[in-house]
Amino acid sequence: MNDAISPSDRSWRGTPPTPDETSACQHPRATAGPAKSGSLAPALSRRAGEGDAVSLRELHANRDRAADALSLGSRRSFLKAGAAVLAAPAVWTPRKSAVAADDSQDLLLPPSPPTLPWQEELPAAIEPLQQTGAFDPAPGLSANGDSGECGRKEHQRFEEILGAPAPDPAQTDLYELRARARPDWVFHPNYPPQLAWGYEGVTAGGPQPNPTIFARYGRPAIVRLYNELPQDHVGFGSPEVSMHLHNLHTPSESDGFPGDYFSPVKAGPTLAEPGRWKDHFYPNVYAGLDQYGGIGDPREALGTLWYHDHTLDFTAANASRGLAGFYLLYDGLDSGDERDPDPAALRLPSHPYDYPLMFQDLRFDPGGIHFYDQLDSEGTLGDKVAVNGKIEPVLRVARRKYRLRLLNAGPSRFYEFYLVNAANSAQRFTYIANDGNLLPAPLLGQTRVRLGVAERADIVVDFSVHPLGTELYLVNRLQQEDTRGPKDVKAPGMRVLKILVDRTPPDVDASRVPASLRPLPSPTAAEIASARVRRWEFARKGGLWTINDRLVDVGSARATIDKGSAEIWELVNPSGGWSHPIHIHFEEGFILGKVVGGDKVAVPAHERGRKDVFVLGPNAAMRVFLRFRDFPGKYVMHCHNTIHEDHAMMVRWDIR
Repeated sequence: MNDAISPSDRSWRGTPPTPDETSACQHPRATAGPAKSGSLAPALSRRAGEGDAVSLRELHANRDRAADALSLGSRRSFLKAGAAVLAAPAVWTPRKSAVAADDSQDLLLPPSPPTLPWQEELPAAIEPLQQTGAFDPAPGLSANGDSGECGRKEHQRFEEILGAPAPDPAQTDLYELRARARPDWVFHPNYPPQLAWGYEGVTAGGPQPNPTIFARYGRPAIVRLYNELPQDHVGFGSPEVSMHLHNLHTPSESDGFPGDYFSPVKAGPTLAEPGRWKDHFYPNVYAGLDQYGGIGDPREALGTLWYHDHTLDFTAANASRGLAGFYLLYDGLDSGDERDPDPAALRLPSHPYDYPLMFQDLRFDPGGIHFYDQLDSEGTLGDKVAVNGKIEPVLRVARRKYRLRLLNAGPSRFYEFYLVNAANSAQRFTYIANDGNLLPAPLLGQTRVRLGVAERADIVVDFSVHPLGTELYLVNRLQQEDTRGPKDVKAPGMRVLKILVDRTPPDVDASRVPASLRPLPSPTAAEIASARVRRWEFARKGGLWTINDRLVDVGSARATIDKGSAEIWELVNPSGGWSHPIHIHFEEGFILGKVVGGDKVAVPAHERGRKDVFVLGPNAAMRVFLRFRDFPGKYVMHCHNTIHEDHAMMVRWDIR
């Protein structure tokens, strides 16, 4: 059954905020319920200073063994129960204020152990994933169950886009990734080597977790993902995978739908059978394939994408374990070659001076071991920020322009980044892209970048203005006390990355930032006037996170949309107590208007292009124009504060 649809209302001023179960100052934590018979009350009774790291790890292990013992059909029931009873970690301190509406005591985590900054260096240049010469068995239209592929649906438009029944390696990029556990990852030298998960792939330097993929529009790719995670895994995370390439224009069977998770012994509710691997078909076409012909509308290009786990109910835990990497996509305009002789090419800074940076908030127990409370509907706010998997690393740069691609990979912290010198004075840079989309024109002289979870920003920094030996820092000045959202901006902020200008480049810097970047396929007045309106309200109910008062059901579409149509989606946050970064799969959208507290507000310059993440702050609403083209099938919209997604602020919608 579809949620209500109404004709377009061009006089929209948003929805006045309505009373909710909490306010900005009083949050019930549904996860810390009273002790019950057979619960983990003895472990939960420990307080900071009385327990130790081993006790905390044992608690997590016991809870996760209990979760693993359940059938997949009861996963959601277990998470609901965990949200009411089981989820508080062992080493806690009581908040003095506190008793919430459900008589649960509000509890706080102890801080992660201190670390000495700037002890490890990031590589001077990223090494992209190498292609595989051929697959055995060869990729095909249908799932190859006899050889161990999971029970996916047939690839859409496979022969049409490949031009043949099977991929030609001369015209198709073939990549292989293996979801694996490694026991020896070092987040920081002050912490012990420990378990982390990653998508392992082969680069020029050998096997690496989460390698960056370089792809190109007009050249399809097939990524074969093997699930080699240990099926007897103990601890947070669940050893099934569903890999989402955020936000490629992709057929639904390769989108990483949350119910399409698989392992050698388990299959999600929207897959036919389990398997050891799955082929993902990425056409690398622009949206508007049917409308414009060829490979679609080049105004719809994305550049900075990322792939991450999207397993139903365990996205936060699995991605926090480490299952996330970059996918950079180029075309004739954004060609990845600053010496491109084509006069149409932008010639932005290119590899090795095109550098992606992924930020994840993590929490560590008193023994320095990463933990995440997947049963708590509030999740676990990290107080350490990993940059490409390392805490407080150093990046050495040459005296020239760099393209830095910034990604907030979650799970819950928001950032407002500033580039500062040793005296904490903000440095200026050029803002060129949001959410992977080049802006129509660069924003010059910027000093800050705010990122909700899953938002991206590409900036160009000219390090040639700094003498050799200059030390710069990327700092986060956005205060955040819990997973519900950010508070105020306060200087000087937390330094998360040191940048050292340490060399002169071997070649002359040929890069530039032109005055015009990529034109926008903006909706016309006629398209807006004729679009139907669909309203989605993001709120909290029964201790969990809902959309239109309901939890996700991946087996049932709550909106069915005709292929080739367009709609306006009203996204509404009626509460003053939290923020939601809303991600809509499949196509980019345009923000038509924003309302905060019932009043219209201006759309910031960096949000006036195309986007796929829409941050709903407290008591806020916005209207987003969306097109639905080229590929029918099942997709989702969800809060990308991934613990909200898992508990269970997500909705399935279908294109027919």
